[in-house]
Amino acid sequence: MSILARPLLNIGAKLKRTLPAQPCLLCGAYSNDGAWCQACDNTLPYLTAPHCPLCALPTHNGDICGHCLKRSPQFDRTLAVFVYAFPLNKLIQALKYGEQLMLANALADSLVQRVEKRPDCFVAMPLHPSRLRERGFNQSLELARRIANTLDIPLLPHACQRVRDTPPQTSLTWRERGKNMRKAFACTQDFSGLHVAVVDDVMTSGASLNELALTLRRAGAIEVSALVVARTLPHG
Repeated sequence: MSILARPLLNIGAKLKRTLPAQPCLLCGAYSNDGAWCQACDNTLPYLTAPHCPLCALPTHNGDICGHCLKRSPQFDRTLAVFVYAFPLNKLIQALKYGEQLMLANALADSLVQRVEKRPDCFVAMPLHPSRLRERGFNQSLELARRIANTLDIPLLPHACQRVRDTPPQTSLTWRERGKNMRKAFACTQDFSGLHVAVVDDVMTSGASLNELALTLRRAGAIEVSALVVARTLPHG
């Protein structure tokens, strides 16, 4: 069960019904349901199948997967709402590359419902300054800001930095991604004794999240949760 109180959810539902209808970003039909309509929501690839609690890859009965048993990640759990597949992938791409910033709130709200264990603070997956100048915003920070505000938990936007301008992970094989991210992050804050939740939009190989979690642990964090909107699943 979510850590959000039921009365708050009910108030939000009533408020949504009083707002003017707006076109669904997926089908264009006018709706009071938010960024996308209920009919399109029913087509979204929610991650409902049993999956590894550490990395969110599919497993039988939700057991820890063989890869995590062999080599545990630096984070303690992964919370993912969706599978990174059509049409959800189009929403994330619209946020990242189409500057549809209103989607950050809608996607973050879907992730809030999955939070069960309350962290001490949130950090967003940082962008290198050169990438931030190119894009103009950090979509992970926009997601984290909404989640932190909703749950009334501190967001530390400047506590972690990306200190290496690495090649995009999408251009690399899964095996190359871990090497690409080594020593890519630095923390300027002491996280001793804290449970830190890292927010990102998509988890593919998990290399970026794993390296950031390792950096947080070196800064004193005793627990790290990965919160992602979507999880990429291996083909087949």
